[in-house]
Amino acid sequence: MFVDVAEIVVKGGDGGSGVISFRREKYVPKGGPDGGDGGKGGDVILQVDPGLKTLMDFRYKRKYVAQNGENGKGKNMAGKKGEDLIVRVPPGTTVKDAETGDVLVDLVAEGQRAIVAKGGRGGRGNARFASATMKAPKFAESGQPGEEHRLILELKLLADVGLLGFPNVGKSTILSAVTAAKPKIADYPFTTLTPNLGVVDMGEDSFVMADIPGLIEGAHEGVGLGHEFLRHVERTKVLIHVLDVSGLSGRDPVEDFYKINEELALYSPELAQKPQIIAANKLDITGASEVYERVKQELGRKGYDVIGISAATGMGMNELMKKVVEVLKEKESESRRDAVPVNEVIEVVYRKKELPQYEIHIDEEGRYVIEGSFIEKVMSRVNTQNIDSIRYLQNSLQRKGIMDQLVSMGIKDGDIVKIKDYEFEYRV
Repeated sequence: MFVDVAEIVVKGGDGGSGVISFRREKYVPKGGPDGGDGGKGGDVILQVDPGLKTLMDFRYKRKYVAQNGENGKGKNMAGKKGEDLIVRVPPGTTVKDAETGDVLVDLVAEGQRAIVAKGGRGGRGNARFASATMKAPKFAESGQPGEEHRLILELKLLADVGLLGFPNVGKSTILSAVTAAKPKIADYPFTTLTPNLGVVDMGEDSFVMADIPGLIEGAHEGVGLGHEFLRHVERTKVLIHVLDVSGLSGRDPVEDFYKINEELALYSPELAQKPQIIAANKLDITGASEVYERVKQELGRKGYDVIGISAATGMGMNELMKKVVEVLKEKESESRRDAVPVNEVIEVVYRKKELPQYEIHIDEEGRYVIEGSFIEKVMSRVNTQNIDSIRYLQNSLQRKGIMDQLVSMGIKDGDIVKIKDYEFEYRV
């Protein structure tokens, strides 16, 4: 089954927690702190695998979680880093943030990798908090949780040539005539419900051709198979625009040409700028020659190459394929200048909601609620079950000026302070 869209959840591993430990040596009854740091959590990495052709696997498994980092140990031993999770995707996969719709990365070349969920930082052990005024800290930091994101994967074909045209103009017949592909062919709209690929062998030159689901008016708005069709046309280098000049369909091929190009432009201006070679098909039908001449005259003067063919009999097919090779070579010389580096790992950047460092408000229950990016950062390090860790939180709030602001807001002995999911009683 050809699956070209999937939604998944990725989560980096949680960082390991730092440990509280003190040296226990012979003849040293009260040794100093030696608690090691926790290990960083593993990252989730998407990697291009040219052996994959579909997103089918993501229909059955939707959540991918990297390994957690190990907790620190005594004797200043750091915890082991969590292993990265490599998730393989087919070439041509576009990764989007499901929350914002932003395109995060385009994975097209073999070996390309992208970190889509970073592992959490490991917490610091108590040895890291020793100072002249605190020689025996009895607290350590908890590891930070790994990033978690919901992603949409979209597969766009990596064909060199796309067959463009209304349903039933003969695209599938062309594909089967010049490649070993055997698409199902019948005379009704939307015959091709999934893309068919074939390799065209022209001696020293070969290229991949795709017959993609037919296009109708309103496709840029998602009418019919519109979005599915247009997504797969995006990556092609050259388009063969197939027009039916037989007159049997009752359609005007010149009018069809302009309608489809209008749909392309409305969906993506870049898509409308792709090179197009016009294949005037069904030239073997009686009366088609007159229509062909009109098409050639109208579109030829606009700079398009119009080649008369009959996919059914093979007439003009060799000339059409030679023209495709010629245009492809021109495009390939351009693309070499913009080759994608495959050795680097792309670090995906998410658009984050900007939070203030901190803000305090009184809720309906009279609690003093403290929120903000500073609070998120501090609380990710605090172990609420450890009294020394709670003192570390209090000192952090004091240094930031939050305690002074609470006093200025009128907080009294016994009032409740809420920080994330925790409630503390304020004491003077």
